[in-house]
Amino acid sequence: MPAAKSMAVKSQHVPPIAGGSIGHCRRALLVWYEANSRDLPWRRTSDPYAIWLSEIMLQQTRVNAVLEHYKIFLERFPDISALAAASQDDALAAWSGLGYYRRARMLHQCAREIVGHYSGYFPQTSEALRELPGIGRYTAAAIASIAFGEPAAVVDGNVERVLQRLAGRVLTAKQSWQRAQELLPPSHPGDFNQAMMELGATVCRPREPRCIICPIRQWCRAQGEIPRPNTAARLTKKQIWCALDRRDGQVRMVRRPKTASLMAGMWELPQWTELPHALAQEAHWRTFRHSITVTDYTIHVLRNWAHKGSAPRPRGNWIAIDQIPTLPITGLTRKILKADGII
Repeated sequence: MPAAKSMAVKSQHVPPIAGGSIGHCRRALLVWYEANSRDLPWRRTSDPYAIWLSEIMLQQTRVNAVLEHYKIFLERFPDISALAAASQDDALAAWSGLGYYRRARMLHQCAREIVGHYSGYFPQTSEALRELPGIGRYTAAAIASIAFGEPAAVVDGNVERVLQRLAGRVLTAKQSWQRAQELLPPSHPGDFNQAMMELGATVCRPREPRCIICPIRQWCRAQGEIPRPNTAARLTKKQIWCALDRRDGQVRMVRRPKTASLMAGMWELPQWTELPHALAQEAHWRTFRHSITVTDYTIHVLRNWAHKGSAPRPRGNWIAIDQIPTLPITGLTRKILKADGII
């Protein structure tokens, strides 16, 4: 009786792919990945520190935007001990320009916990890794599978899209994780996880999927897009006026409160939500567009107004230009200072 019950349950199981053997599908994907994967620096190492850093940086950030920051960060903090020994401000300064600064704070906190509680060694299982600050289910599985060979599947946005097209329908988060684990081979799980992510990023794209070159097309039920409700958040539009105030090799800057909900403790240019009456419109220099989470900002940068009348200078601290690279500055500030040739 127990055996019959087991067979009945198994017969109701729907495989995660169509068109035949899961083993053949796995092999086809791995062969494709070996021949077509992008040469990315974090794929050339099994160091859990370097893998962890890349996974945190890649959250909500494009690969091309991460590459240079990843290199600079590793040069400044080559291992977990170096990062743990640094101040949070030093970590934020090295992160500056990547945005979503809570990631950098959690990265620094996590480094100190690994050094303080694990003698500088990463836990080797996804379950243990999830106990650390800033490491969720996806990141834990990525580190454990790539660095330590644990057969733990990953599901990010790219993998979820591949899984839904293979299944031919929208999947819940629970179903996606279950199907990813079913598809994962017991050997070389790290390579397979990266192959799934690579396929979603370069072939099984959100728009205009390249089905004609997909290595696992024959196992795909959707052969293209999956209809989904539009859940994209609408961007809130706001305007800001910034002061780019310079004198004698210095720039006027202010520091955001450490209790701020966004970019706490970061340095930025003085700004207003309305054009200050004392500042002449002729002081307008350039307009920038900048997005933070679900807000789309139009930023009007003012400069040289002190030469156009009696308008007072904005409040703030004078910061030497050669000191700016050592400070945690916001991405918007970095964009403005680069446009003016200051950094």
